[in-house]
Amino acid sequence: MAGTSAIKILEEIILQTVRSTAPGEWKVLVVDENSKKLLDSVVKEDDILELNVTNIEQIEDKRPMNKDMDAVYILSPLPHIVDCVMADFERRRYGRSFLIWTSVLPPDQRKGDKVFYKNANKDEATGATKESEISEKDKIWVANRHLHMKDLLDKLVLDFKKFRAENPQFEEDATEGQSSIGSINNIKDMLAGLPQFQAGKEAYALHLGMAQDAMDMFQARRLGDIASVEQSLATGLDEDYKKPKNLADQVVRLLDDEGVVPADRLRIIIQYMLYRDGLLPSDTQKLLAHAGLPAQDGEVIHNLDLLGARISRVLKDPRPVALTRASRTQPPLPDSDDSGLSRYEPVLKTMLEDHVRGQLDQMIFPFTKPQLDASEGLAGADTLAQSSLRSAKPTWARTRPSTREPQQRIIVFMAGGATYSEARACYEVSEASNKDVFLATSHMVTPSLFLRQVGDLSVDRRRLNLPVERPKPKAPDHLFEREQPPAQRQGPPSQPSAFGLPQGPRQNQQPPVAGMASLNISGGNPNGSANNHPLPTPPQSSAGSTSDKIIKEKEPEKKKKHHFFSSRKDR
Repeated sequence: MAGTSAIKILEEIILQTVRSTAPGEWKVLVVDENSKKLLDSVVKEDDILELNVTNIEQIEDKRPMNKDMDAVYILSPLPHIVDCVMADFERRRYGRSFLIWTSVLPPDQRKGDKVFYKNANKDEATGATKESEISEKDKIWVANRHLHMKDLLDKLVLDFKKFRAENPQFEEDATEGQSSIGSINNIKDMLAGLPQFQAGKEAYALHLGMAQDAMDMFQARRLGDIASVEQSLATGLDEDYKKPKNLADQVVRLLDDEGVVPADRLRIIIQYMLYRDGLLPSDTQKLLAHAGLPAQDGEVIHNLDLLGARISRVLKDPRPVALTRASRTQPPLPDSDDSGLSRYEPVLKTMLEDHVRGQLDQMIFPFTKPQLDASEGLAGADTLAQSSLRSAKPTWARTRPSTREPQQRIIVFMAGGATYSEARACYEVSEASNKDVFLATSHMVTPSLFLRQVGDLSVDRRRLNLPVERPKPKAPDHLFEREQPPAQRQGPPSQPSAFGLPQGPRQNQQPPVAGMASLNISGGNPNGSANNHPLPTPPQSSAGSTSDKIIKEKEPEKKKKHHFFSSRKDR
């Protein structure tokens, strides 16, 4: 589906921030544990290093001093991270420092983990399972992730046919037995023999494998049968948009099916209870026992009362059964893409459609600033802008062609988490209204996560390890430690040489100042008497050859010098 990607926008912001900070200068990028997750989820490390970044360092780690290099900090505004920054500034770890803060969300609510798929692409040489990253840069994933299973399989086959048509060489290299593209297996066999289309081959093999694995799980876990009953329980209408019949028998039949996993069985019981606006406690116990669920699952059902759900009724309850609100009371048009397994529409979709039409209840969603004309909603403003030639800019006056015109942006924030069906509703409204709809939330809620969280409502608070009760993180101690001066190298202990002189410096020994003052060149003292401090004579070795040989070698030079001076004296 076409539209603006929030992840793509964030990637451009991060790269432009690094590019425009100290432009043209080499620099170090410093991140923390949380901001690193944010960067890794939207930007490749190589793209950052290409912006004159020599290294990416984490502020909590031990890092060398680098006073000749500028630093760009992209950090989370948390107290212990501020302490880390102040420690860097105090020690002047880098040259110039540029400080950039991220969002103010608490760290437990940041979701920056990458998604990998392990079962699709296998190494052809070794047969080992390869990990394939699923990200916004995967065009096939972005275009198909919100499609139903049946629509996805049909679209992959059509896309592959288009891929063949755009690559004539592909058609030439295809073997005769692989000319049919009627199934996913035929496509995978054709791709295996075409090494020249490596990039397209890996992309299609990845998503074809994912689609095949998803279909296998869909059939093995009886998800088609479960979804049919769930839609009737959620909307109060069957596939013909009439009041459903024999729902109790269908629920019991699913609980008996061995292909239905325990988590799905618990979910079916809860949905049936909500559909009936409560059950007799004895009936609830019978359903749990029939499904073979453990006793702790009964605690999950009991905790639904804390969320406002009615879980029990008396035998002769005078209150009528509350009817489930159907999001749509009329069947879709014959040419509609709606599936019978997705008849229920989240309230979020209805809210967005009312907002686009200008019919959103202002008492529930008031304006933060006065509206220009309360009688004209968004739809009226759009119609006015399009029908007035004075306000509309003619197409021929555009100086630069644009591949995509700017669209109005709608930002929806879901407190407490959002579901994937609500994310899909945002994409559908964005496609239908030609507007950019962004869904912001603390985290994505899956059925298993929801059931676990409901069960935790009755768990001892001390066992939950809530983020608010965890000890506050602190800056590492090593950031405040001073670097120790390098230790002086100490050689081996000194040994006396052949002359009795030490081979190294002596410890705690004063030089013979007095004796040296009384020495003269002629060997006498100032008073002309014999020297009271004769020079130390080298000890005689037992062999008696080493010292004598050295002295004898020096004697000819000494005699020559004496002869030279004596000849000048004779003249």
